[in-house]
This record gives sequence, structure tokens and C-alpha cells, in this order.
Amino acid sequence: MPTAGMEGSGDEFLKYRSPLVSRYASKEMAFNFSDRKKFTIWRTLWIYLAKSEKELGLPITDAQVSEMEAHVEDIDFAMAAEEERKLRHDVMAHVHTFANCCPTAAPIIHLGATSCYVGDNTDLIMLRDGFDILLPKLARVIDRLANFADKYADLPTLGFTHYQPAQLTTVGKRACLWLQDLLMDIRNLQRAREDLRFRGVKGTTGTQASFLQLFQGDHDKVEQLDKMVTEMAGFKKSYLVTGQTYSRKVDIDSLSVLASLGATVHKICTDIRLLANLKEIEEPFEKEQIGSSAMPYKRNPMRAERCCSLARHLVALVSDPLQTASVQWLERTLDDSANSIHIVQTSILGLGWRRD
Repeated sequence: MPTAGMEGSGDEFLKYRSPLVSRYASKEMAFNFSDRKKFTIWRTLWIYLAKSEKELGLPITDAQVSEMEAHVEDIDFAMAAEEERKLRHDVMAHVHTFANCCPTAAPIIHLGATSCYVGDNTDLIMLRDGFDILLPKLARVIDRLANFADKYADLPTLGFTHYQPAQLTTVGKRACLWLQDLLMDIRNLQRAREDLRFRGVKGTTGTQASFLQLFQGDHDKVEQLDKMVTEMAGFKKSYLVTGQTYSRKVDIDSLSVLASLGATVHKICTDIRLLANLKEIEEPFEKEQIGSSAMPYKRNPMRAERCCSLARHLVALVSDPLQTASVQWLERTLDDSANSIHIVQTSILGLGWRRD
């Protein structure tokens, strides 16, 4: 493929871009899972850890904490990439990059922690924030559909079973079928969001051994450290037991309710597509919209078709976290790192819903 003259058009057009982000995700959902947010959270977590360790008596100075806070968003991504290339370790690459702009604080960055302190805790924060973006959008859909159902509560229409003509129903009654499923989904999403906990400060195998060593065997201080960092991160509770990671059952629970919402979306939008063929309902058709390159007069239900396509992809993702959780050997294996939370991110991105 020729690339001459394309340099000025932006490097992003010279490499693959996921359509989940470039075409379908809202700006806020795309940012939620961005590298900028991810690595800013990493640094914020290191600050939470340092502040808590200082308050509990470790020799950390105000100047060191202030230095870290001053550079929390000053991320040299090029340096981090070069460090990772050399070290073959993403977390240590960012420890070195953060230390480079915080030389005074360098000795206490990541003090006592393991990689999953930033990795898993950040994933849980982004997952929580993703639910917080999605839930109001779903509530808005439910509110508008309820208004639609009320408006057309008495408008008769032919009901179908087996997609064959059956008895009369009403347009509003049919919409209530969709509405009831969405109410189940918002309940399930709220439960999954409220059930999320923080991994917390658990050490390399979940025993907190490194922190016990730092605090000279003082179990109360280690428990207080876990509690303080958890609350700073905006969580009420942390998981009582972890290995190196939080249980991958959390990813199963999260993705299952998202996939269930995907099934609802597919059913509703399939109904709309069927009704569009019968000319009982139509999607908005904009002034300059073209229905087909060969047949521009067509009124294709493109939004419903798009929703069905994304929902089908979402439902298919459920098997991945099931398999990942099933093969977590003992305290953890690294074969989950490339796909565990990223599958959940993909699913939530697909439900990020741009207004268009």
C-alpha cells in the first residue's frame, strides 16, 4: 500500500485502529480506558501508597510526596516505551519514568508493592468508572422508552408469535416487553458495580509480607494501610482474600451482566428491524442521509443493525473471562495479563454509545 505523502495526515491513519473506539465509543468511555488515564491512575496510586505509609510512620517526607503530586500528569510516554523495551516490564518502566521526574521521591515510589498493586487496582477503578458512565445512559434509554410506551399505550397493532400474525396487542404494550428487560439489566449492572471492591495493598501473593517487613511485623498498621489506600481510591471495601491478583471471577461477573444487556439490545433492535420492514416503525432519516450507494431511496434501519452487530460481538466475549478464571494456577499466572480486563474493556466500550 502506498504511504508517500500520508505522513502529514497523522500517524494514527498508518496503523490499525479499533472501530470500537474510532467509530462507536463515546468520548468519555474512550478516555476512561486510555493510556493517559491508566498511567495517571498508576501514579496516583503510588501517591496514595506513599501518603499512607508516611502517615503510618515510614520515613517518607512531605517534599517527596509533593514532588510526586507535582508530576502526576507529567508522563513521558516515549521514555516509558524505551524503558519497557529494555526492561521487558511495563510497571518498572513507569516506575523509572516517574522517578526520572521525581528524583527526590525515587526511593519510595512503589515501596513494598507488587505490579498488581497498580495494574489490578487501576483495572478495578476503570471498570467502576465505566459502569458509572454506562448506567446513566441506560437510565436515559429506559426513561425515553417508558415515555414512548405511555404515549402509545392504546394504539392497537397486530401481535406476532413465531413471526406469524396472532392476536392484537398495542404499541405501548410491546414496548413494555423491551422496557422490562432493560429494567432487569440496569438492576444487574447496579449490583455488579456495587459489588466491585478494591484489590488493595496485598503484596506479591496476597499475604502482605512485604508490608509486614516494612512495618516490622505490625499487623495493625498493615491492615490500616490497606484500609487507607482503599478509601483514598474511592472504594468502601477491598477484597478480603487475593492471590497476586483479584479473583478473575470479578471479570466474569462484570462481563456477564454486560453481555446480558447486549442480548437485550439485540432483541429490541431485531424487533425494530422486523417492524421497519412492515413499515410500522422507522428510524430517523436525516436530510442528507443516503440509504444505499446503489439505492439511495432506501430507509435501512442502520442504527438497529449496528446495535445488533455490536451486541453479537459483546455476547461472544463471555467465554474469554470464563476460560481465564479457570486456568489461574495457584496464586496467579501471567497468561491472563494480555486479555483479562481488556476483554471487559472491549465489552464496555461496545456499550459506550455515541449519540450518532
